[in-house]
Amino acid sequence: MDTQTLIQPSKLPDSGDGIDRIAEMAKAANAVTFQVVETDGLGDGLPEKILLAVDTKNGRISDLKSQIEAYRQGPKRRTGEATVTTLDSFIDLVNRHASEDETVVFASTTYPNLKLTAVINYHSLENVPGHSDHRIGYAFPITPEMAAWLAKNNKPFTQGEFAEWLDEHCAELSEADDTEKDFYEGLFKERFAEPSRLIELSRDLEISVGGKVKQNIRLASGERSLVFEETHSDSNGQPISIPGLFMLCVPAWVDGDPVRIPARLRYRVKGGEISWMYQLYRPDIALRDQVKKDLEAVADRTTLPVFEGKPEVTA
Repeated sequence: MDTQTLIQPSKLPDSGDGIDRIAEMAKAANAVTFQVVETDGLGDGLPEKILLAVDTKNGRISDLKSQIEAYRQGPKRRTGEATVTTLDSFIDLVNRHASEDETVVFASTTYPNLKLTAVINYHSLENVPGHSDHRIGYAFPITPEMAAWLAKNNKPFTQGEFAEWLDEHCAELSEADDTEKDFYEGLFKERFAEPSRLIELSRDLEISVGGKVKQNIRLASGERSLVFEETHSDSNGQPISIPGLFMLCVPAWVDGDPVRIPARLRYRVKGGEISWMYQLYRPDIALRDQVKKDLEAVADRTTLPVFEGKPEVTA
């Protein structure tokens, strides 16, 4: 780099960008002189030579970095974090930018802080430090359906509200498979309800709105039987068999695979009135397991190293 030779305006290289004119104006104003600096090794996006202003009072070049950066016609390197909203987009964008030995993927797998972060310019395998400031992030956007089930978890419903809830979300109910039945029915000593049974239940409950619970009997099958007494008549209501468990099958994130979560059906009787709630069984574990499956898909489709955790904080 030549920072010593003073260049007269008549000898400045003609780069077509007005350097000669700037130098002439500066000399006429008797404010500054110029020095030519070669830019080899200063990064991409710079012309081969640039002019730096020199303070004529003390001969110093002021604010060297900002003067050099003012000439840059493009960024020195790729920086920033791109955000994608689907797993497929994350994989496609990572494959577009990744380098074999300088790109890794980190996964934060603890709900609600779920995120994949690809660091494109990470430290290389040869222990050469990378800037780690070019990243791609995917924050697992929760679907409205999953968000609704999570928001209402352990929240009480009136009889009519619960009937409407089951009817509105019946498409997200699933039949438990044999493995799920063996494990969860043995764990909770309750029986799984088929989706059709829960739909029937919601309709039976809708009919019984305005009634009062007359009996609450636990059956040998693990279900409970509720008998409703209609408030507007003297006739006895029909018993309704209540299952203790049901299975959800809900896409966790936009365009993602469905997640299966068992739920316990709860109710309380007070003053002849009944309130309902459901309790999702360890939904955070189910979401974590799905993130780990998605992380395996990333590793398979990008052939990049993947890690559970977070990358270093960049300066």
